[in-house]
Amino acid sequence: MTTTMRTNPAANPGTSTRTRRTRRTAGAVAAAAACLTLATALPATATPPRDHDAHLRQVLQQDADALLAQGTPGVLAELDRAGRRDVTVRAGYGDVAAQTPVPEDARFRIASVTKPFVAATLLQLVGEGRLSLEDTVEQHLPGLVQGGGNDGNLVTVRQLLQHTSGLPEYLLAMPQLFSEEGFQQHRFDEVSQRQAVALAMTQAPTFAPGTSWNYSNTNYVLAGMVIEQVTGNTWQHEVRERIVRPLGLRHTTLPGSSSEIPGPHAVGYERFPGEGATPEDPRYGEAVDATELNPSWAGAAGEIISTTDDVNEFLQALAGGRVLRPAQWVEMTATVAASEDFRTNWPGARYGLGIMWVPNSCGGMWSHGGDIQGFMTRNGVTPDGRRSVVVSFNTDSPVPQPGAQVPAGDLATQLIDDALCR
Repeated sequence: MTTTMRTNPAANPGTSTRTRRTRRTAGAVAAAAACLTLATALPATATPPRDHDAHLRQVLQQDADALLAQGTPGVLAELDRAGRRDVTVRAGYGDVAAQTPVPEDARFRIASVTKPFVAATLLQLVGEGRLSLEDTVEQHLPGLVQGGGNDGNLVTVRQLLQHTSGLPEYLLAMPQLFSEEGFQQHRFDEVSQRQAVALAMTQAPTFAPGTSWNYSNTNYVLAGMVIEQVTGNTWQHEVRERIVRPLGLRHTTLPGSSSEIPGPHAVGYERFPGEGATPEDPRYGEAVDATELNPSWAGAAGEIISTTDDVNEFLQALAGGRVLRPAQWVEMTATVAASEDFRTNWPGARYGLGIMWVPNSCGGMWSHGGDIQGFMTRNGVTPDGRRSVVVSFNTDSPVPQPGAQVPAGDLATQLIDDALCR
């Protein structure tokens, strides 16, 4: 999920709801070609690839170490390059009390990185002619999106996937998830998809459908329900059969209501806003263990658990043409400008259908972040799908150490740029 600040849980759940963090590659092919040309022109004394890999690992390790000053207990990052050995770096602790690192094969909640899985599944159904992106929500879920000025007759499937529907954020009606007392009391509550949508319908739309852009998890809860209506199966079943199993993502799970993280994992730490908190000064309290929770409230907007290796495989398969037909990939990557507050974290970001384009030092990358209590995920993949990186933090509420220089944008920007562009 993405949230942008615990006082505004709707801001960005799939990528999460944190103000400082919610503020977030295309030239990679050209860069690779340039490097090849240079390599052939250099004398025999040029740095061999093995030395380059050692230097790259050192750079990424320095980037990961630097993130500890931003207040994350631990970091796990994996760079995956086609035909080359993966580079994995870790920093800090997966378990602060035991002072042990994040396991290299750690499972973690990927939150809103769930969205590209769901969008790709729905786009496969579009490619099979089972529905159209221009279908309205009302056609598939009659009577569900009504109330508060919302009208499912005016909202299309495309607008759900692109966050241009104007539908309000259901998490704004769930403040209990974003205070320590409320979280501890309700962390294992079951929340159905229909209940989530009903909460959204108590609020007015953010804008008229198709006239602007605003990140809302309600869109993806509805997208999951559309998948179920079209196929007769749960959205989890369709994602599992269409994406997880064909790609061999052995450590990716769709937990439903299960509160545990199966397999090795870090402790997920969460700080909640204190009394008198504001977006500028959340006055976070002490970190609590938020590893276990019932993710049903996140659903198709942010439920999935995975690993750095599996998410890299998915991103490379998606960008490399192994998940969608060409026509549907074109639809997925047709972007609109994200909102100004979103672009504070990711300058120049544009959003497609469940995936966003973010400029970087070698042109740009496809990406989708995710935040949920205890975990934060960031990633990027080059346009050709041959190089990708996934970064996992075991907190969704990093508090910078005194004197630390806070990045202007997203925390993981430097590490991801170095991974994809060096």
